[in-house]
Amino acid sequence: MARNAGGNNNNAAKSSATGNHQGTAAGTSSAAAAAAAAAAAANAKHKRSSSSNRNYNFNLSSKLMLDKWKTLVGCLSLAVASYFGYLGYLETRVNTPFDNHKMVSASGLDDPERYWGSYRPHTYFGMKTRDPHSLVMGLMWYTPSNLGPDGHGIRHWCEQGDNLDGYGWTHHDGRSFGVQEIQDLPFEIKTSFVKFPGEKQYGGDWTARISVRNTTRAWDRSISLIWYVALDERTNGHIKYVSDEKSPEPGVYGESQGLGEFQVRFHAVKGRIQHKSYLSTVAPNLSKLKETIFAHFRAFPSKRGNRFIGLPGEIVSQNGVPSTNPEPNLIAIQITAEVDFTLDITYQSTSGFALGESIPKPPTGRAYTDALQAKIGEFDKRFEATFQLAAKGYAPDMIRFARNAFSNMIGGIGYFYGASRVQSVHTQNPVPYWKAPLYTAVPSRSFFPRGFLWDEGFHGLLLSAWDIDIELDIICHWFDLLNVEGWIPREQILGVEALAKVPEEFVTQRNSNANPPTFFLTLHKLLTQHKAQLSQKGRFATLERLYPRLQAWFNWYNTTQRGEILGTYLWQGRNASTVRELNPKSLSSGLDDYPRASHPTMRERHVDLRCWIALAAGVMAELSTLLGKNDVKYYETLSYLTDNERLNRLHLDPYSEHYADWGLHTDSVTLKRPPVLAPQRTAGQRGGAGGAPQVQQEMRRYVSKQPDYKFVDNMFGYVSLFPMLLEQLDHDSPYLGKMLKDMRDPELLWTNYGLRSLAKNSPMYMKRNTEHDPPYWRGPIWININYLAVKALRHYGQADGPYADLARKIYGELRENLVKNVFRQYQRSGYIWEQYDDSTGEGKGCRPFTGWSGLVVLLMAEQY
Repeated sequence: MARNAGGNNNNAAKSSATGNHQGTAAGTSSAAAAAAAAAAAANAKHKRSSSSNRNYNFNLSSKLMLDKWKTLVGCLSLAVASYFGYLGYLETRVNTPFDNHKMVSASGLDDPERYWGSYRPHTYFGMKTRDPHSLVMGLMWYTPSNLGPDGHGIRHWCEQGDNLDGYGWTHHDGRSFGVQEIQDLPFEIKTSFVKFPGEKQYGGDWTARISVRNTTRAWDRSISLIWYVALDERTNGHIKYVSDEKSPEPGVYGESQGLGEFQVRFHAVKGRIQHKSYLSTVAPNLSKLKETIFAHFRAFPSKRGNRFIGLPGEIVSQNGVPSTNPEPNLIAIQITAEVDFTLDITYQSTSGFALGESIPKPPTGRAYTDALQAKIGEFDKRFEATFQLAAKGYAPDMIRFARNAFSNMIGGIGYFYGASRVQSVHTQNPVPYWKAPLYTAVPSRSFFPRGFLWDEGFHGLLLSAWDIDIELDIICHWFDLLNVEGWIPREQILGVEALAKVPEEFVTQRNSNANPPTFFLTLHKLLTQHKAQLSQKGRFATLERLYPRLQAWFNWYNTTQRGEILGTYLWQGRNASTVRELNPKSLSSGLDDYPRASHPTMRERHVDLRCWIALAAGVMAELSTLLGKNDVKYYETLSYLTDNERLNRLHLDPYSEHYADWGLHTDSVTLKRPPVLAPQRTAGQRGGAGGAPQVQQEMRRYVSKQPDYKFVDNMFGYVSLFPMLLEQLDHDSPYLGKMLKDMRDPELLWTNYGLRSLAKNSPMYMKRNTEHDPPYWRGPIWININYLAVKALRHYGQADGPYADLARKIYGELRENLVKNVFRQYQRSGYIWEQYDDSTGEGKGCRPFTGWSGLVVLLMAEQY
């Protein structure tokens, strides 16, 4: 250390030696040493600092990288969660209600006048309340000599296969009473009911009458009537059979949340009872009532030594196994009597009376007859005041026919409760819709005893002429089924009884599929012909509540059914991959097998749907103006879609000058049976006549010429008429004149019975769509479309234009042909039919069909 220091001092001395003495030189050397030490310390500190900074920077960088990874992973996790959450949200939209505010403001006991009713149209005669889980009652009957295995011969549900000679309501006002005639030869059965609401808090009382007479005097002289009382699977209540030895009147006593305490009694008014029996048991559900009763039939000896079929009384076990619910949910009273025979059944509410207070009984016998006749008289006067058929010169038998047609429609109103089965592209499997009630008319009591969306708009045209509040209530119930997307399932299958009538393939409703928005027809009629009535009794408030739902419904059509070109639309839901159908059906259009483009694609343009949406835009514009809402966009849409030049560019075939669909199409399609497949032989099996049978395959579609995009020009029919049917053609359009002439051509659409659905020169005219599906909308005459045609002809006949005279002439001829034929077929067969043969006028399809075929009443009355 000394040498290093001395050396430093010497160096320091040398550097500062000039003129310095020895002392000064020594001091200077000491300061330099201190400075050098300080510099060394600073340098060491700098090195330590640099090393520390490098470590710090490294640690900071690592931390930042880790944070970035955490952020990225978090974002990815959030994105994945959001994606699956959104998928879950999309899944729930199909069965999420539009909002929490219900359209139906008065149901159940909130509307006591319509609490009870014949709201079971699928039965020949049944009663229930407008409660979601109602006690139900109904009639079964059979002729003892015709009772067959599995209950064959027992009448209960309206069935085509029963082949009755006729049945239907002859009077029904939709509120307080109804009269029905049933022809089941040799018997004529009349059923009726009258309600007596009074001041009772549970909907009042009623009496029902069943009268049977033998019309031939040559066949059976006895009949077995069964009246049952049953509880819905969720009804909160109980029922009990009672019989007093001193009284010939058996009965059912019970109590439920919706009815309070009540009793049902039976009163023989005319005729001799041969024997009585009853059954008190547990039925699996309401769809199995007939099977349950038949399973308990027993043979009993009578006092005269004969044997009769009867019911065994109390049965609280099933197949010998004690029931888990010993309380009965089904009580049936069977009465076998000689005809002529009349039975009165009274329902009496016994709640709300003080102990010992006399409870007035519903009238029976002569008193009931007088009450019923008074109701019939009131109905006949109101019917004439509403439709004025006698004033128009119709004969009594035609007035009776019209009255029966109307009564069948309003008497066919049912009350259903349950949940549809629905599916969207976002749900892997069908899911349940929310449970809801539906108050609606039905197309056919035998074949379609449930609600159909596009049928109901036509029903409303007739119902609104009679009772605007019933029609508004029906509309409210339907629009409570609107989901958050603005979609309403087109077919309503609510409850176990409705489900039992529907093939499995038609149960699931898909939210991509529409149905013609015919409620806009009803609303247009309400806004134009019943505006004064709408201003009364708070009905405008109903329209105010309805308005946002109508907006959502309109928007759903205008977006989900939109085509690739502005102003074009297509019915979703056609099966592009089918090899079974000659022409893939468009069920969502309501016209089912009406031929469209042979090869469905998303580029199709359907002219009828464009016209429906134009109609909807017009009604929305009217309603918006009436309610003081913003109507501009609806008038703009209406103007755009009814512009005849745009319509012609998109839908007028330049060669045929017919309005038509456009799509990927060829007429060269046929149904053929594939070559017979020889069965595969197993080892050791030899061929020959004794071998396994050859396998015959189902017929398939074959295309002999490839399709191309073009107008579907060889399918002139109902679809081609829609620009006129919905009154969207200009009065002076030359294509209106051509349409009228072609419509009147017997080689195309004209017949002496109405307009056929497809022209005779179409390659699809009366062709089967599969080997199992006969032609449906490929020739037969349909009353709903003919009604629109008559209405449109009247419209064009009343307007100034070059074709007014021709329109008036065709109007008179078509209207007369339709009314005469429907009446003639009713007289011949006892029924109004689903469709009519275009060659003979004969009724076809299902019967009775007093849904839109009941519009014949409006044709007679000339009310459009």
